[in-house]
Amino acid sequence: MAALEVVEKEIARLEGYLDRAVEEVFGKMLGVATARAGEAEPMEGETVAALIGLAGALTGTVVLQSSRPGAMHVCGCMAGLEPAEVDPTVRDAIGEVANMVAGAWKGYDPELASRCLLSTPTIVVGSRYELFSRRALIRIDRNYKFDGHLCAITISCQR
Repeated sequence: MAALEVVEKEIARLEGYLDRAVEEVFGKMLGVATARAGEAEPMEGETVAALIGLAGALTGTVVLQSSRPGAMHVCGCMAGLEPAEVDPTVRDAIGEVANMVAGAWKGYDPELASRCLLSTPTIVVGSRYELFSRRALIRIDRNYKFDGHLCAITISCQR
């Protein structure tokens, strides 16, 4: 099997794990259904992003990004009361959801479960920023809809 085919097969497997992790975390922890969204337009206005570092069997990042209203809705689902602004509770909620998704995602693979570590989340809030990651062999870009909001998840890593 050619090297490119091996990478494409691994990406497809990891994408399936991500879809499963998002469905599980959003469904069980937030009580909301998710659906895959196609190519999404860039999010307008202020967004909230959580970056989780990967080290060990995979090195790279998992980034979960949501619009400001989506992030506040996530917090509301977790805390029972939707906040009026992006405050520390909203930032913590987005970081925790990103951490749970990344943990569930890697947990579906025995090697990653035991040999891939996650960093604590770094949160970025704003309307005019770009996130850059070193070019990686494995790149997954997925968009999900939940309760009328959009969530984008990017995994950029290599073995």
